[in-house]
Amino acid sequence: MLTALSIRDVVLIERLDLAFGPGLSVLTGETGAGKSILLDSLGLALGARAEAGLVRAGAEQAAVSAVFTPVEDHPARLLLEEQGLGAEDETLVLRRLLGRDGRSRAFVNDAPVSAALLRRLGALLVEVQGQHEQMGLADPASHAGLLDAYAALPGLRAGVVAAWAEWRGAETALAAAEAAIEAARRDEEWLRHATDELAALAPEPGEEDRLAAERTALQQGERRAEAIAGALAELVSRDRRHPGPGAALRSAARALGRLAGPRQDDAAGPALAAIERAEEALAEAETLLARLASDAGSDPRRLEAAEERLFALRAASRKYAVAVVELPGLLADLRVRLAALDTGTAEVAALGRRAAIARTGYAEEAGRLSASRREAAGRLEAALARELAPLRLDRARFSVEVAALPEARWGEGGADAVRFLIATNPGQAPGPLDRVASGGELSRLMLALKVVLARGSPVPTLVFDEVDAGIGGATAAAVGDRLARVARDVQVLVVTHSPQVAARGDAHLRVAKASRGGTTRTIVAGLDADARREEIARMLAGETVTAAARAAADSLLGTAA
Repeated sequence: MLTALSIRDVVLIERLDLAFGPGLSVLTGETGAGKSILLDSLGLALGARAEAGLVRAGAEQAAVSAVFTPVEDHPARLLLEEQGLGAEDETLVLRRLLGRDGRSRAFVNDAPVSAALLRRLGALLVEVQGQHEQMGLADPASHAGLLDAYAALPGLRAGVVAAWAEWRGAETALAAAEAAIEAARRDEEWLRHATDELAALAPEPGEEDRLAAERTALQQGERRAEAIAGALAELVSRDRRHPGPGAALRSAARALGRLAGPRQDDAAGPALAAIERAEEALAEAETLLARLASDAGSDPRRLEAAEERLFALRAASRKYAVAVVELPGLLADLRVRLAALDTGTAEVAALGRRAAIARTGYAEEAGRLSASRREAAGRLEAALARELAPLRLDRARFSVEVAALPEARWGEGGADAVRFLIATNPGQAPGPLDRVASGGELSRLMLALKVVLARGSPVPTLVFDEVDAGIGGATAAAVGDRLARVARDVQVLVVTHSPQVAARGDAHLRVAKASRGGTTRTIVAGLDADARREEIARMLAGETVTAAARAAADSLLGTAA
């Protein structure tokens, strides 16, 4: 319910903080005192359209906060959880800021939200019924839920919701299977070609990395073999014009050998020994290089094969627009799609049978709900008829229409449309509530409906704006009685000019204007017992309150008590 309303700088209200309790709260005051400003302020907090004209003259912005305490599983809390705004705090604060330029900002528990979300929350928390604004009951979209709540049909409705979900799920699976097999048939030739091509290629997981590593190793081995071969070619030359270092050493040794004999030059001995050592080192180097060349094992054919395989894999990757690593998975998927051509028909047939069974199940559940709704419609009509006469609507005829919907419009709410209709005069055809009844008639009709449906409504706070307009005496007393009855189940706020209605309130707020320093302000005061008696006497007598008016006020208050 609404527990507090804080208003800053809205039209004639400079600063106002109000607290509300359960039951029936009445707001009274002279015409023009500012009662409508309170409702406009509450509307701002509930997401109503923001107009710059609501900002008080001289102020830069208006601000309104409304504090609610919905129950734990209330739809408003569920909506906030869906939006990622769930909170453990039991209070829910809706706040709206409106600038002089007409721009507004909305907040829920200090978190910024859109005005649209604020409106959705507001519709779940407060329902406004007035001569010029009817919300909730006048909306045909709410009628099926209200009838179901009145008839206590949550089990049947839950069954329809579950059956609808089962049917929709089966239909979705069937449509997906049919689309898949149709697509496979359209692409069958390409599927077979692609599958054959990839199967012949036979890509393996991780093959690209393995081949790349092998190619790198083979390329390195080839470069090593080339280096060793080049070194051997320098040591062992096959070109007679360039005999190489070995031949040069041998020629040098022969030249020194000519000095041998009886007169040998002992000084050449060391040089000849060095040449011999160089020949031995050169021979060892040739042996080692030959061994290295043998071990290098360069195989150009293996390198060529690895490069060709990499080229083939990457060409397939480009052709089918997937990474090389995804080629094995693509081949598996293509095989599955081809297999679906063989097994898909049977699968589609099975899914079709499942969908047909689910449809039958839904139709049965919806049929039971429809039958219960038609039975409950008669009871609701009779219950409302008993409420109309005391509200001076004895000539009105209320009816509940439960009409079968075409299958294309079936849904989780059932297979029929529910509408509340009214004929306010004999011989008049019943029509929609907000098109047939006048403003006053509609307000009283809404009150009668709320008396009957209050326990089934999820909205915890009702606001009635001058529901008693144009009536008095016994009819006004009947209105007050019914407002009090509704307030046993939900919180009710009513703006009234009727003393009979005001006397039934559990709390009484008086709205008045006060002038100070040439400025007019709207003020609101909660009334104690004496002040309340005086206010009701004023409502009865006018500006001059007489002893008779006070006695009449005592009578009304005593009767209400």
